[in-house]
Amino acid sequence: MSSESAAPYRDRSLSIEERVEDLLSRLTLTEKAGQLTQYFYMGVAINMPSDLDIASIPDEHRAHVQQPFMVQSAVRAGTAGSVLFAKDPALVNHLQRIAVEESPHGIPLLVGYDVIHGLRTIFPVPIALAASWNPAVAEASQAVAAAEARAVGINWTFAPMIDIARDPRWGRIIEGAGEDPVLSGAIAAAQVRGFQGDGGGGSVLAGPKHFVGYGASRGGRDYDDAEISDSELWNVYIPPFRAAVEAGAANVMSAYMDLNGVPASASSWLLNDVLRDELGFDGFTVSDANAVRSLEVQHFAKDLQDAAIRAVSAGLDVEMAMFDPAYDRIPQAVSEGRLSEATVDRAVRRVLTAKFRLGLFENPFVDEAGAATVLGSTASRDAAKDAAEQTFVLLKNDDAALPIAANALSSVAVIGQLAASKRDVLGPWVFDHDVDEAVSVLKGLRDRLGSGVRIEYAPGASIPERLHPSLFDRMDAAVEATPADYDDDAEIERAVTIAAESDVAIVVVGQRQNQIGEKSSQATLELTGRQLEQLRRITATGTPVILVVMSGRPVDLQWADENVPAILQAWYPGVRGGDAIASALVGDISPAGRLPFTWPRNVGQIPMIYAHNRTFQPEEQSRRYFDEPSTPLYPFGYGLSYSEFSYGPVTLERDRIAIGESVRVRVDVTNVGSRRSDEVAQLYVHQRFGTSTRPVRELKAFQRLHIPAGETRELTFELGPDQLRYWSAAARGYVQDDTLIDIAIGGDSTAPFSATLTVHGGPLES
Repeated sequence: MSSESAAPYRDRSLSIEERVEDLLSRLTLTEKAGQLTQYFYMGVAINMPSDLDIASIPDEHRAHVQQPFMVQSAVRAGTAGSVLFAKDPALVNHLQRIAVEESPHGIPLLVGYDVIHGLRTIFPVPIALAASWNPAVAEASQAVAAAEARAVGINWTFAPMIDIARDPRWGRIIEGAGEDPVLSGAIAAAQVRGFQGDGGGGSVLAGPKHFVGYGASRGGRDYDDAEISDSELWNVYIPPFRAAVEAGAANVMSAYMDLNGVPASASSWLLNDVLRDELGFDGFTVSDANAVRSLEVQHFAKDLQDAAIRAVSAGLDVEMAMFDPAYDRIPQAVSEGRLSEATVDRAVRRVLTAKFRLGLFENPFVDEAGAATVLGSTASRDAAKDAAEQTFVLLKNDDAALPIAANALSSVAVIGQLAASKRDVLGPWVFDHDVDEAVSVLKGLRDRLGSGVRIEYAPGASIPERLHPSLFDRMDAAVEATPADYDDDAEIERAVTIAAESDVAIVVVGQRQNQIGEKSSQATLELTGRQLEQLRRITATGTPVILVVMSGRPVDLQWADENVPAILQAWYPGVRGGDAIASALVGDISPAGRLPFTWPRNVGQIPMIYAHNRTFQPEEQSRRYFDEPSTPLYPFGYGLSYSEFSYGPVTLERDRIAIGESVRVRVDVTNVGSRRSDEVAQLYVHQRFGTSTRPVRELKAFQRLHIPAGETRELTFELGPDQLRYWSAAARGYVQDDTLIDIAIGGDSTAPFSATLTVHGGPLES
């Protein structure tokens, strides 16, 4: 137990700054380096004795036991400031007890975890939450996740991921909000607010990642380097981080890769000049796993000591280390005069400030008995279903094929391995899930349609396994795989037969959850295995086909779009996903999600974004392939519903404003269909001329709203300097031009421009 119980840093009547400075003054260099080190905790071993003889343990068990023993020893010595992957409340309390009662100064631990889209209650994957175009849904989802995390002792999450992703081959597209900075910024800020709340006992530190440009890796290959122009960096990749910082994010994680030739984890320009000076971030930063050690691998640092010096000097406060932290070399670097202690103190000060702000010194432990109540909440599972219902994107619905008339059906065929999968409905990046409570598409349909409808199921075509299983596959005992003796021919025949004998065939296609995410980039967007062949054969039976797509990236749906009457993009919808999908298919709810990315026809069109610049030729004569249409299969912002909406004329409160002023833009939206539904109204602008060329259109505002059948809602948006300024390479900074702004408001990014705003440099005329 620390003998400093009466020290000023223990006095809660003092300011946090005073407490931090007092504690900092008491730490040795080794202890300071420890506060900047985060260890993976890959084990349990709660009752591990401090004098355990590692050498006496059999070789096959030694590594498993040694790692937690090493971490606990570091905590006891005061040389570990945080841990990650501890999620059992008893274990977390055990580790905190070592830190508080046995370490030299009793400094509690930060406990981090990848709470990406839920801890025990699994919500839709992040790209799906973005497809809701409803920041309130994202905020509420992460508030539930935060409450569950804090209940088990986790106080810091490495989320949200807010990397702009414009290449769907990149597996981590599933963790972000797609291609657009405005949508991504709104969803990022909402998630930060959800995680951090009011800073009370049910909140956790949010850790937006990866700063910055990770989503622009070459060829969509994970961890590859990125070359991003200044214009794209400032106008596209940085704005979501600005939004997260303005929402109060307490932590930011640096990116793995080289950005324009400098590793992001050791770029003082990024971490100091941009993140702190330009964006105003005042929290602490952390590396991604082993990213400081990787500075040597990247041929940037001479050795691990050089890596530590470069990283901490650049403003990287905490090193996340699986083993042998580079930051262990900090004391020697200071003693050799290669690193100033003031630089180390700067980083430690930020970490200690976060711990005091969290109230960890007063409340380091959690209620172990109460955690089960929070984790088992029925209301949380209901919230997950409600969230999933807002994410579905209806891509096609010819002749009102959906919703299916449940009362008129006698038989339904449900086809596809994904249809019966409980694990895949949860999606990737979940580690504390309960697969047994997950609702598959098949179960959701059976529960909703009841015994009055005969439901026949066939797994059909197998989905081939990924070539290289990841660490996450090995950590997840519930990963589903196709048996080695699976007979594709026989199962496809059975699926076709069942479909032919049914009133309607619901075919679920896509990718398994472990075929997307980190280390899950891919070279093609085609449906793997024989899924397309099976779909062709089922369609040929003449039975009406409803296609449900489970994926986190666009897949090649060209044939389906031409031949299948209805297509629903369902993503990986979470623990109650099957119930939510059934609700959408039978019409209990009207799908109203919208695409957060441009959906290409095939991989050859990548990269394809809606916000591209004009070329020197007219649009119809340029930006095209001779063997393929130049348009996407589905545009950014696209999505249908079970109703129809019309937009009135766009009106401006005035059609001229001065630079720096704002104007209100209004439009009436009417539900002209026969069903109540949500609509997502999207405002786009195009600047005709200025200091730099500007994209053909850019999203500037949006609003999801519910409109009963036959009713009209007036929407008001505001356009001002925050929306109309941009970073110009010509000016080497932000500008707002004297120009003309075309304005469009509609249901997707193809809405026609119908109003023009004049922006001029002088005062408005009277």
